[in-house]
Amino acid sequence: MLGGGFVPGSLVLLGGDPGVGKSTLLGAALQGVCAGSTTGPVLYVSGEESVAQTAMRSRRIGADHDRLTLLAETSLERILRAAGEIGPAVLAVDSIQTMHTETLDSIPGSVSQVRECAGRLLGYAKTTGVPTILVGHVTKDGAIAGPKTLEHVVDAVLQFEGEGGSPYRVLRALKNRFGSTQEIGVFEMRSAGLREVANPSELFLAERPVGAPGSIVVASAEGSRPILVEVQALVAPASAGVGRRTAAGVDGNRVSLLLAVLAQRAGCDVLNRDVFVNVAGGVKLAEPAVDLGIACAIASSSRGRAVGASTLVFGEVGLAGEIRAVSLADVRLAEAAKLGFDRCILPEQNRRRLHAPAGVDLVGVKSLRAALEAL
Repeated sequence: MLGGGFVPGSLVLLGGDPGVGKSTLLGAALQGVCAGSTTGPVLYVSGEESVAQTAMRSRRIGADHDRLTLLAETSLERILRAAGEIGPAVLAVDSIQTMHTETLDSIPGSVSQVRECAGRLLGYAKTTGVPTILVGHVTKDGAIAGPKTLEHVVDAVLQFEGEGGSPYRVLRALKNRFGSTQEIGVFEMRSAGLREVANPSELFLAERPVGAPGSIVVASAEGSRPILVEVQALVAPASAGVGRRTAAGVDGNRVSLLLAVLAQRAGCDVLNRDVFVNVAGGVKLAEPAVDLGIACAIASSSRGRAVGASTLVFGEVGLAGEIRAVSLADVRLAEAAKLGFDRCILPEQNRRRLHAPAGVDLVGVKSLRAALEAL
């Protein structure tokens, strides 16, 4: 996620909802640092738990290396004093909202305290070359709690996301001065901690229903990693006479736009009906390459006709109903071939420039109407 590891002197902010597993992820990462070739101890400072509580979780997830030093403290001055005495290879502070400096009279978590503590820790990281990780809470609207300037101070902002009730977690880079912001990491939360999901595509498609209208597999490229996920759509009679739109995992405004294009350009008018769109597995898709899959899933549910289980769809949909080319088409197809897909509906511009993987039939389309006819 960081582009190859912790950069010396970097300040990294790890944010996420309460209980999503930020401390568990951080503990596993620090265990990896301890087990690596880095010399010196690793200092983990907790302002929310006692040393005994932190140690209990560390033992449960197997992050109890003898080089991992735990400290329960909220005073920034005492933390920096301890770091100066220990000389850690990595410093982790969990969380920045619980820290306070004695130079200010405001309470911990206030804007002034968070800004001042982050600035002091930034100075420590830059002058000593010690990579420093800050854990930050997320507000109800999904933003990192504290001043917005906190995100400008740090070198990288990582967001840890997870839907309620789902065991899967996704780590995203919102900012990264040393690497790509398009990479993601997928994890599964277990009783013994987080387990990395090496092949997210296979996981997200494991429970896909076969022969169900409204189910489409799309190829999304998160950074350099292609991920195949199932997009589900359900078109139902409007309960109140006016069509309702509900979207989970995709932008609701994008769904409304695609509904208008379907009605005006592809002869599939469901504007007066309830439309529900969901991305299976709790994944959030933001890139335009999934447009065609969403539109085809809606049309499939509306017409009550299922799409073949081994068919993949991707492409950007324009307002004129045209299908536009997308990037990384070759890596998307390679992932599809690896998982046994034998047919792909994709933009014609992409098809012209690609060599089909063995056993995969490429169907290039120029319009949304042509894509529905091909399906």
